[in-house]
Amino acid sequence: MNQAATHKAVFLDRDGVLNAEIGNYVWQPQDFVVLPGVPAALQALHAAGYILVVVTNQAGIAKGLYTSAEVQACHQKLQEACGGIIDALYFAPGHPSMSESLMRKPGSLMLERAMARFRLDAAQCWIIGDRMRDLEAGAKVGVRGILVGDTEQHPHQPSFADLPAAAAFILNQA
Repeated sequence: MNQAATHKAVFLDRDGVLNAEIGNYVWQPQDFVVLPGVPAALQALHAAGYILVVVTNQAGIAKGLYTSAEVQACHQKLQEACGGIIDALYFAPGHPSMSESLMRKPGSLMLERAMARFRLDAAQCWIIGDRMRDLEAGAKVGVRGILVGDTEQHPHQPSFADLPAAAAFILNQA
């Protein structure tokens, strides 16, 4: 018996949304700095009933710069900073110059997996990212997107300076 999708979620890009973008790959826990306001914003979304799902491209794995265990160590640090409320963390280890991947954004496989796992209703979901490829992945599965960070390069509506402002927007939509 196939149950109807009923849950809502916020998909979150990682680097530049949840943690500081350092201009290169962020894979060492000591370099992984959770941005101000992120834990409180995630707590507010969680309290409003949103499932929280991180979806991040990690091409440095394919390049041999770091391992999946090192990515998971950063994710553990993120969970600890946010009180363990993130429901799932997906990462795409491929690199576009090395292979085609439906996992890697703008591909939508990470989102599709979470949608099936948590029985998510795309119409009640959002994706928050700092690049258009994040929003493109969401659009492929019917999820609305919010761009955060320096949005002058790629104007998009809605767009906000950071995750706390984007979370406030989502919470005000309810």
